[in-house]
Amino acid sequence: MNPSRPLRPLLAGAALAAALAAAAPAIAAPAQSAAADEGSSSALAAALRARLDGDRSGACWAAALIDGERVQRAFACVDPRQAARIGPDAAFEIGSISKTMTAALLAELIRAGRASLDDPLADYLPAGARVPAFEGRPIRLRDVVTHRSGLPALPPGVALDPADPYARLDIATLVGALAKVELSAPPGRDFAYSNYAMMLLSYAVAHRAGTDYETLLRQGLLQPLGMRGAYVDRAPEGVRAVAGRLPNGQATPAWRFGADLAGVGGVRATLDDMVRYAQAGLAREAAPGEGAIAAVQRTLQPLPGQPPMGMNWMLLEHGGRTLAEHAGGTGGFSSYLALDRARGRAVVLLSDTSLSATGGLAGFGRHLLDPDFPAERARKAATPDAALLDGLAGDYSLAGLPTTLRRRGGALTVQAQGQPEFELGYDDHGDFYPLQFDALLRPLRGADGRYGFVWNQGGGSVAAQRSAPAATSAPTKAAPSKAAPAPATQRLGDFVGDYPLAPGFVLSIGERDGALYAQATGQGALRLLADGADRFRTEGLDARIAFERGGDGKIVGLTLHQNGQAIHAPRR
Repeated sequence: MNPSRPLRPLLAGAALAAALAAAAPAIAAPAQSAAADEGSSSALAAALRARLDGDRSGACWAAALIDGERVQRAFACVDPRQAARIGPDAAFEIGSISKTMTAALLAELIRAGRASLDDPLADYLPAGARVPAFEGRPIRLRDVVTHRSGLPALPPGVALDPADPYARLDIATLVGALAKVELSAPPGRDFAYSNYAMMLLSYAVAHRAGTDYETLLRQGLLQPLGMRGAYVDRAPEGVRAVAGRLPNGQATPAWRFGADLAGVGGVRATLDDMVRYAQAGLAREAAPGEGAIAAVQRTLQPLPGQPPMGMNWMLLEHGGRTLAEHAGGTGGFSSYLALDRARGRAVVLLSDTSLSATGGLAGFGRHLLDPDFPAERARKAATPDAALLDGLAGDYSLAGLPTTLRRRGGALTVQAQGQPEFELGYDDHGDFYPLQFDALLRPLRGADGRYGFVWNQGGGSVAAQRSAPAATSAPTKAAPSKAAPAPATQRLGDFVGDYPLAPGFVLSIGERDGALYAQATGQGALRLLADGADRFRTEGLDARIAFERGGDGKIVGLTLHQNGQAIHAPRR
């Protein structure tokens, strides 16, 4: 899983500031990968060593390849001196793969007649919960497990700490945030990955079962499948928690989850635990009494809609077969699990390092499962060409945030408005990367020969727009774009004020020259164009602001609509 919001025009400062604040020592030159442990299979170990050899991430990986009755296992690190970081007794955060386990718990409730995929989500939440609907059509459980609920990725109006985003969330907060959501399409129609919806489902299955999530998981899935080392908060004896890391080698704290919300991504598991889970999915059929295996297999059945999905499984058509897969990513971990049931093959990959900016583990995992998928190679530190550095240097708008790239000798730096300047490394894939946090700058060259770039961070990608060069002579003054006239019933001064979107991040609304402007902390002002009564859109950007009035008619808050998200902010 990856709860970090993709970079967005008005929120770019917040997303970047959170990441840019986490300064750390520069990355060391990668060393040779560690050999596999003595119990590993040589073929898989060799493939793992080849992939990690010299990789700039410094990561340690655990891998398993299941082929019928045969199971190969391997453990490897970029630096052989760090091999003790992982091992058979080490439990990794598996992130969003946890969602497939939550689906299995729901599948068992369905088998027992205690739930149905066509049940409204509202039936599983506390009494009085205001769950949005679209023209009378409710959000059903099938919409949640196929990510077509229409709910945003994260609860609107709730400030999250990027270092530990779910620690303070509880069901009361999640249910309260539902009142701020307005669906723009009928549930079940559009795919939009939602951790918010899955947190609600995590609570829903535990509440319907009459116990807490970890107890339900242990009794309903972990114990029956022999996953003895898997847990949420209570580690079994003899199991140690792996410490997560950023791609620069810096340790990062583990993510915490509310007691009944961990089904969104809070499960930890050893490599052998994940092998047993994969084997349950590959089993041809479940014998009487093997309810957990049957529950896992029910989650793999295709459900109507696009893209193809089971219950929280992504279904990939390849070579006339259907692969079921799910990736995971938390603050310091990456994971991947894929099943090829037709061939009786599966692959498990677990990493103690966050790799979201470079695409995670799916590419390598698919190739292990089926060599028809392209192979991946290590990302090794390299020296950028001087012409590339010169071509990239300049001023840009990164989702509305003024950003400057500078050449400093043989290196490139990035600096967003109001933030520190950070040095970028360069790898042999042709990408730049910050030395202090997990992100990626991918250079692009247009047909005119000019360079631009795409910025990847927190699961999102944003194309930067190069700022126009300064004119060498007096230009003809262009007529300013005119804002659409505001309805006569609203005065611009009514909207002026500060609206906190998150701690330390405020959207300020001001008025000048007969127009409204929105300015987020550390960013430039954006002109607002009237789009109806109490509604405005940002000039040149796909974002809308809807102001809210109290009973006395005065503005009391706003909701920012952008990239499918709706973020509420009260007026301060």
